Amino acid sequence: MEVLTKTNFNFPGQTKVYHGKVRDVYTIKDQYLVMVATDRISAFDVILPKGIPFKGQVLNQIASMFLDVTSDIVPNWKIATPDPMVTVGRLCKPFPVEVIIRGYLTGSSWRTYKSGQHTICGVEIPDGMREHQRFEKPIITPTTKAEAGHDEDISREEIISRGLVSEADWKKIEEYTEKLYQRGNELAAKHGLILVDTKYEFGKIGDEIVLMDEIHTPDSSRYFIAEQYEENFAKGAPQVQLSKEFVREWLMANGFQGKAGQQVPEMTPEYVNSVSDRYIDLYERVTGSKFAKADDSEDLEKRIEKNVNDFLKTL
Repeated sequence: MEVLTKTNFNFPGQTKVYHGKVRDVYTIKDQYLVMVATDRISAFDVILPKGIPFKGQVLNQIASMFLDVTSDIVPNWKIATPDPMVTVGRLCKPFPVEVIIRGYLTGSSWRTYKSGQHTICGVEIPDGMREHQRFEKPIITPTTKAEAGHDEDISREEIISRGLVSEADWKKIEEYTEKLYQRGNELAAKHGLILVDTKYEFGKIGDEIVLMDEIHTPDSSRYFIAEQYEENFAKGAPQVQLSKEFVREWLMANGFQGKAGQQVPEMTPEYVNSVSDRYIDLYERVTGSKFAKADDSEDLEKRIEKNVNDFLKTL
């Protein structure tokens, strides 16, 4: 199966291109963004050497759906999805922080807590909590947005005191974040899932705060199976996680956490295909819809280029 791991488009009116860990973002006429969700996969802020078939399509289509069903809460950047792997939207001025909201003590927050650190991003975590335990109230744990390397935890107070976001804007961002997370959990519950934690990115168009990038995808979010949660938690058993965490766990089991001198373990074709299957399964569970694989018999770059060029003519 063909995968898209790099792009080098030159769209009409293109003024800038940014190659991220997973997405390649093309700026058009300094007004619009063409965001291509590639099949790259990253973990521990490292891009892994093999692409995952249909991963870009899964991410793009989940994000597109959730942008549509949350637009009554906060305006977002999306205009259209002219290709299964592409979203075109309005250019925003991004805030230099990522907003993570957690309903459960899981993943990196659990690893931090287990190490003895009971304050995360300025938020006090009660003593005596267990892995996967639900917080009384979801907590917001922001990080900086690093151009390279690792994002850093940051507190609400630091964000405001350093002038990264004004206090008025940050208050609004927190309100949006809580409402988006609540909506995400309501939608997840319809499909027997729990939205455990997730990440949002915001920017501005003029004076308006806008939701950017992806939302509620397996790369930015973690889900549990709802009917198994209470029993597994009571027994201290692992939760079935629908997220990219299974990739991180595989890497850690094979001695890789993105630290200097560590080598990414071999990604065999069998392993790559198993990751693809997990992403497709997650799409179907999260959306409640059957995943329709886009035709990968044609050249992916040519297909994307044609679809995007045709759409840009309409702007």
